[in-house]
Amino acid sequence: MKSLTVKLTLAFLLVGLIGAVLVASFLRYRLRRDFDRLILDQNQQALVTLLTRYYRLNGSWAGVDEVFSPGNDSPAPSRSPETRWEARRNLFVIANAEGNIVFGGRSDLLGRKLNPRELNEGVKLDVDGDTIGWLIFTPAIDRWVAGTAEGNFMVSITQAVYFSAIAAAGVALILGGVLAYTFTRSLRELTAATKELEKGRLGYQVEVRSQDELGELAKSFNQMSAELERSNQLRRKMTADIAHDLRTPLSVLTGYTEALSDAKLQPTPEIFETMHNEALHLSHLVDDLKTISLADAGELPLAYQRIAVDILLNRTASAHRVQAEHENIAIAVDIPPQLPEIEVDVERMVQVLGNLMSNALRYTPPGGQITLSARQSDNQVQISITDTGVGIAAEDLPYVFERSFRGDKARTHPAGETGLGLSIAKSLVQVQGGTISVESEPGKGTTFTIRFPAEK
Repeated sequence: MKSLTVKLTLAFLLVGLIGAVLVASFLRYRLRRDFDRLILDQNQQALVTLLTRYYRLNGSWAGVDEVFSPGNDSPAPSRSPETRWEARRNLFVIANAEGNIVFGGRSDLLGRKLNPRELNEGVKLDVDGDTIGWLIFTPAIDRWVAGTAEGNFMVSITQAVYFSAIAAAGVALILGGVLAYTFTRSLRELTAATKELEKGRLGYQVEVRSQDELGELAKSFNQMSAELERSNQLRRKMTADIAHDLRTPLSVLTGYTEALSDAKLQPTPEIFETMHNEALHLSHLVDDLKTISLADAGELPLAYQRIAVDILLNRTASAHRVQAEHENIAIAVDIPPQLPEIEVDVERMVQVLGNLMSNALRYTPPGGQITLSARQSDNQVQISITDTGVGIAAEDLPYVFERSFRGDKARTHPAGETGLGLSIAKSLVQVQGGTISVESEPGKGTTFTIRFPAEK
């Protein structure tokens, strides 16, 4: 039995059957008990009056069965019209003064002597202060048999209860099948969708049919599928960008080496410097790709040590000050005293801050300013690099840390830049237990913020 629909249908049917049987049993028990009580309450006093009058008239219990013979309407000394009784012999038994059954119940019960406990469950019959017998209504005797009014009523009620139970089970089966099919439809669609993903149809979506857990599962699947498609597109784009970045320096190196080999060019210091710069570009690209792959695999070697934030920021500012002065960009460092230390891999953090500084210098026009600042917020140290550059469009902000992202699609990377700087920065910060975020307003500048736990 592999079908979940069948399993759920059978489960609903089983629950329905159990519920129907329990309800039917309970109803039959309560109906029989209440019907017994009703009949006994209605008949008891009338029977006591009838039996004591019969005993006064006859002086014994002989012939008492004729009083209860159905359809016997002939007059008799012992049966005046006002004492005729239509009760059934299986409703009760009559015992004489000695406790022996003289009437009622099955024929094999006649003459049986009842014990004191059984007699105490009945009603004592008295004539002039003398005990003449007992009237006993006993549930132990099957009173409701077919052919009597009471029996026919109980048979009808029992049949109605059983038919209701069968009908309830049938309804449970139908509803169970419908509900099981409805519940499993989303699962079948999700199964089919996973097979589509297996075939390479990334981005495949399923219909969200409800707002319950299955609906949430469908939403999560759609989101995952969309993310897979987007990641695949980004991977292809990054591969194309890297291929382009590799092709450019390789083309330059190939062109120069072929020209020098064919003696079409004479070796000069300028040619060797160009070839050296292109080789460095290739080396940077390879190093960046290696860093990203190691960070993604969680295998990036890290050497943690505690360091003051001002040392990191001043080192970063000093490393880029010459370039900033050459481009007429001011660099400011704003660090409050007694700032807690952080525990990081110093060289990796220098690489992160260097990537952010290079990005800020690239997009800050002459006359602008770059500020390196740090603050303590709760139990975290917050490091910010703020520029007064061109800013980033709001629609591009969610993607700035993606690999090979370029806000200006027409802009190429400067020599030695691979377009992976921000992606590497995010990977290096996260692998050290920190977070990085960006805020920007076009035309006013951009702020990158790094947060690390403060060391006490």
